[in-house]
Amino acid sequence: MGAGFRRRLPDMRYVVIMAGGAGTRLWPLSRNGMPKQLLSLIDGKSLLRIAYERVAGAVPDEHILVCAGAAYLDVVAHELPELPSANLLGEPVGRDSLNAVAWPAAVLAARDPQAVVATLTADHVIRPIPAFQAALDEAFRAAETDPLAMVTFGVVPTGPHTGFGYLKRGANVEGLPETYVVEEFKEKPDEATAISYVDSGDYWWNSGMFVWGAQTLLDQLKVLQPVTYAGVMELAAHPESIERIYPTLPKISIDYAVMEPVSHALATAHVVAVRLPIEWYDVGGYAALAEHLRQQDGNAVEGRVVSLESSGNVIVNRGGDDALVAVVGLTDTVVVTSGGVTLVCPKDRAEEVKKLVATVMQTVGGTYA
Repeated sequence: MGAGFRRRLPDMRYVVIMAGGAGTRLWPLSRNGMPKQLLSLIDGKSLLRIAYERVAGAVPDEHILVCAGAAYLDVVAHELPELPSANLLGEPVGRDSLNAVAWPAAVLAARDPQAVVATLTADHVIRPIPAFQAALDEAFRAAETDPLAMVTFGVVPTGPHTGFGYLKRGANVEGLPETYVVEEFKEKPDEATAISYVDSGDYWWNSGMFVWGAQTLLDQLKVLQPVTYAGVMELAAHPESIERIYPTLPKISIDYAVMEPVSHALATAHVVAVRLPIEWYDVGGYAALAEHLRQQDGNAVEGRVVSLESSGNVIVNRGGDDALVAVVGLTDTVVVTSGGVTLVCPKDRAEEVKKLVATVMQTVGGTYA
């Protein structure tokens, strides 16, 4: 989508990229000083840079904001020099997704009372980009047409994945061919339930991305989460108070705090979903990362790696220019070396790396975390 597309867009459209989180399931690549969304993970680019390029041209650069940890704002600015510094919002502490969504909404509502905001994530790989941008445009139109619509994206499942939440779609929204009423949200299912969801054709993966009027979200917060509402409104008016206010905000996800109650008619808005027929990868751990690494002798690898009679492994070597990782007789194992740390674990236990990081911190302190 080129410059012509940009000129046709209403001036009220904005994008917020959520780039918080520690990404501990990708330790030791992801560390306290460099979370996963800022690492060069795929094709030499960070996930944050990839997220920006996904929306570049859909809205002007001055309408793109990033919400990230305050400690990383210098790195964010280096990654995204196109964005004004005023558009980089730094959380002094992580307080779950509600606050990473609500605070930017309050900031944008103060700047532009008519703001319509797409809240997107920085830890996904989405292909093809034209399909995503077409869905994003329809989501903006849905929110612009109906100010009480809270729009999410339903990713068309490619299989019965148990690691994602689901949403059940209802009737089509008139005038918007890819937009449907959301009847209910479902938590991450067991395998049998996931199979039934996919076989029915009525369920989509819950993407965790949203579009709505900034004021629409704030109106729901005022009813459903009044403490959060008061806090983010004060922050928007007095940004210098962030160190005092932000740590006191209730720690809760946007799904639990807003989307599920709204879907049950507990506030004034209602939820719709735009169909998103794309390849969607949540690069949260090594199994997902493996899909984006080069294949060598039956292994997913990065860096200098030599293997003998080994297959099904994920081997990442970031030990430096002279480092070599060599394995023999190894199957279905994760081997990662980075920053003076080497991780070795069975691939089917890679999700437990998060627990391992906590043990490392208890045992040897935060130096290696």
